[in-house]
Amino acid sequence: MNSKSTELLRFTTAGSVDDGKSTLIGRLLYDSKSIFQDQFKQIEDISARRGESEVNLALLTDGLKAEREQGITIDVAYRYFSTPKRKFIIADTPGHIQYTRNMVTGASTANVALLLVDSRQGIIEQTKRHAIIASLLQIPHIVVCVNKMDLVEYNKEVFESIRKDFESFTSKLDVKDVSFIPISALKGDNVVNRSENMSWYEGSTLMYYLENVHISSDHNFIDCRFPVQYVIRPYNDEFHDYRGYAGRVSGGVFKKGDEVMALPSGFTSKISSITCYKEELEAAFPPQSVTILLEDDIDISRGDMLVRVNNKPRVEQDLDVMLCWFDHTKPLKENGKYTIRQTTKEARCIVKEIHYKLDINSLHRIQEDFSINSNDIARVSIRTTLPLFFDEYNQNRITGSVILVDESNNNTVAAGMII
Repeated sequence: MNSKSTELLRFTTAGSVDDGKSTLIGRLLYDSKSIFQDQFKQIEDISARRGESEVNLALLTDGLKAEREQGITIDVAYRYFSTPKRKFIIADTPGHIQYTRNMVTGASTANVALLLVDSRQGIIEQTKRHAIIASLLQIPHIVVCVNKMDLVEYNKEVFESIRKDFESFTSKLDVKDVSFIPISALKGDNVVNRSENMSWYEGSTLMYYLENVHISSDHNFIDCRFPVQYVIRPYNDEFHDYRGYAGRVSGGVFKKGDEVMALPSGFTSKISSITCYKEELEAAFPPQSVTILLEDDIDISRGDMLVRVNNKPRVEQDLDVMLCWFDHTKPLKENGKYTIRQTTKEARCIVKEIHYKLDINSLHRIQEDFSINSNDIARVSIRTTLPLFFDEYNQNRITGSVILVDESNNNTVAAGMII
């Protein structure tokens, strides 16, 4: 990134019901001075009306009326805040098993997953499920926030035993970077401000971690991928021959003068200029949105992709995909036909075969039950009407992900990771 101040970190929160996710986010917003006085006054009044002894910071994020009434989170709530160092987008995702799909949605673009654990309960089934989803989605960094430390007298042994339990469970998962922070979201210990109650803990506060975790290498800077989203043709005298290709860089670094190949045609040309707004750039890299101009006039349209001649993605019509099924009205069907979207490309597809369903609690493959209903995760084979240009999801989360859309009502019914 050009300067540290513009770096954007996306993080998702996950945990069981009542683990304090919404309180933690409220605490982050409040202690980092990211909420307005009138917002605070409003939740202060609601808390007082309810007879609560402290201001209920969870009310800052539980925006849906049903959530406030029940005191739970139902849908993914996105919150935006910033500090002098970074900008943040938080996806507050629900904890219940029937909302697995919401967690997949909120976590698919995250750099960091915060997994909340109640220090009195320790690692429970729900914690394991969220760790499995985080590893399936290849979220680069995981922070286990051991919350409610005030309720166990800030006991170091409690924290250490939870840490050991989690480490022994995740040794079987594909999880690269895990950190552990003992906190009390209610009292504010180790969230933004260091805790005076846990002098035994020498690590960073949660806020310090979020501001300083190294995320610029989370993107794939090796494989050049530029899905074309829009072709810019002004059709006026001043820009008579202008033809720019706008889109978001999904991988690699594109520089002025580089030779690129357009897929699916296979024609090659050199980059004559790269612009972002009105500024000309020497190079473009993920996740920048830019316009690329080529030296030659070749036929390129939306859904095509610019790549390197000697580093091409896979171009195939048969895909193996881990799908998370969203639709709660209709199950996934073998031989079902859907619209498939991947980067800027759209095609139709048929589900050729359901291989197995994943037990989200144990990672075991269920091969005797092929009924794939809402929130189920399954491995399937798909055939598309047009070739897609993709990388495996663990190489590139952008070019390796797909969504399926029901053609009858245009609802998104599944999100998938190409394996």
